[in-house]
This record gives sequence, structure tokens and C-alpha cells, in this order.
Amino acid sequence: MALNIQNTSLKISAGIPSQIPGDPRPQVAFSGRSNVGKSSLINTLLGRKSLARVSSSPGKTITINFYDVDKKLYLVDLPGYGFAKRSPEDKKKWSALTDGYFTSNKNIDRLSLVIQLVDSRVGPTKDDEMMLDFLRASELPFIVVATKCDKLNATERKKNLAAIASHPLIDGTTVIPFSSLKGEGKDELWKTVLAHIKI
Repeated sequence: MALNIQNTSLKISAGIPSQIPGDPRPQVAFSGRSNVGKSSLINTLLGRKSLARVSSSPGKTITINFYDVDKKLYLVDLPGYGFAKRSPEDKKKWSALTDGYFTSNKNIDRLSLVIQLVDSRVGPTKDDEMMLDFLRASELPFIVVATKCDKLNATERKKNLAAIASHPLIDGTTVIPFSSLKGEGKDELWKTVLAHIKI
């Protein structure tokens, strides 16, 4: 199936679950910490520089961003978690919005894949482990993308990627090394996405 990624736009930034689009097209969701590089990854995938906003203040905006790709697919940017400076009210809003995506999404059956981002330099954090545990318990299809691989030397890269792949909540799951700076992992990630979506 061919996708014209140049024909991509931001459909909606949903601040409440009721704003989630109702049209039944496949969805691929991106989950991860606030500063793990989700926006940079989405921009790299789509060949854009600033379609997904890269914030200088991680965790500042709490919305679910739906990117319409060629009117055939939604790339869904879930709000980042684990940002320490966020107020209790904002954390509560994040939890309600993210939970709403998975429980109030009319087309959750069209969620073809969750792409869980993990910083290759630090491995899964406690917050990452909570999300991974949820994905496993919910039996949602997911893969792991290890971001910022360009910031590791060869020895660190081999060690860190092996540790991520063997983590109890990740073991047996596809792990794709990724670098937004170098474009590493872009083709493999698109190939994986296309293998999961059903159009």
C-alpha cells in the first residue's frame, strides 16, 4: 500500500476524549516520556521539520495530536509523561486524557500499533515500565523504538540496546534503534507500521 506522506496535516489537537476523531481509519499511536523525542521522530518519519511541534518546555502541552496521513492513516501523538515539573492538576489531566484515548476511543479497534519510545541512553524508566505493563496487560500490539542512538558510542550502543531488548517487559518485542538526527531507523519503522495497518 502506498502512502503519500507529503499529504499530511494536523487533523486535531484533542484536549478532551470527546474530541478524538470518529472516522474509522487505522491509528498508530506514539507513547513516551516528555523529552524522549516523539515530535522529532514524527517529523523525521514524515520528512518534515516542524509539523510536530518540538517544545523547549517538555510536557507543557497536554493534547493528543492526530496527524492525517494521506487520508488513510492517523499517526497519534499521545501526550508525554514523566515530566517532574508538571503540576498535580496537569498530571491528572494527562492521566484522564491518555486513559480516555484507550477507553473512550470509538475506533480503538483500529489501533493497529503502539510505538513505545525509550531513550537509548537511559533505558526504560519507571514511567516507561508502567506504560509497557499497561500495553502488555491490555494485549495491545506494540513495538519499542530506542531513540537518540546517535548520542551513544559503539560500545554503549551495543550494551544499551541489548539491555533494552532483554528487559522483562520488552523481551520478545521488536526494538528499532532510531536517530532523528541521522534518519536511522526511519525505513524500518515505516516498514513495520505498514505491516500492521489494515486499509
